[in-house]
Amino acid sequence: MTEGDKWKHTALLVIDMQNDFILKEGTRVGGGKAIVPNVIKAVETARKHGVLVVWVVREHDPLGRDVELFRRSFYSAGEAGPVSKGSVGAQLVDGLVIKEGDYKVVKTRFSAFFATHLHSFLQTEGIKSLVIVGVQTPNCIRQTVFDAVALDYPSVTVVVDATAAATPEIHLANIFDMKNIGVATPKLQEWCEDEA
Repeated sequence: MTEGDKWKHTALLVIDMQNDFILKEGTRVGGGKAIVPNVIKAVETARKHGVLVVWVVREHDPLGRDVELFRRSFYSAGEAGPVSKGSVGAQLVDGLVIKEGDYKVVKTRFSAFFATHLHSFLQTEGIKSLVIVGVQTPNCIRQTVFDAVALDYPSVTVVVDATAAATPEIHLANIFDMKNIGVATPKLQEWCEDEA
């Protein structure tokens, strides 16, 4: 396989980089804002090499009818909850834009694969390698990674400094667990240099 073929069979999954998870008090992921520049650079690098960019986002019914039981309280009192469809909170943070040729997957649970068509789409596109960035490491990143491994993707990478959790300790503990199941865990600069 040539170098160009390698990137042709790779997808960058950008997970939950939405206003409510990065900026909003109460639902914000502690380390989310700090990784925005690195996520932007990862997307730019992917596009430069022809890597498929897949935007994985949460979008919920404003009344919370499709959220997990433990999140239902966020949608009570007749107000729309976090990442409600069509809300500003559900939009990508400034600096991240879905462009022509990118793909968007909407999920309502932690894993990007759970009850979505993501796996089918990636198979149709001939994707063998996944590179994952975004938030949050112990939940949506981890669940997506473990499902990708269970689905036998030959190569799964988590960019360590383009993913984040509530605290650095939680982030690194989860990175350790993913590394132990064969997931590559480079820093952004290392991944970008590997892309060159």
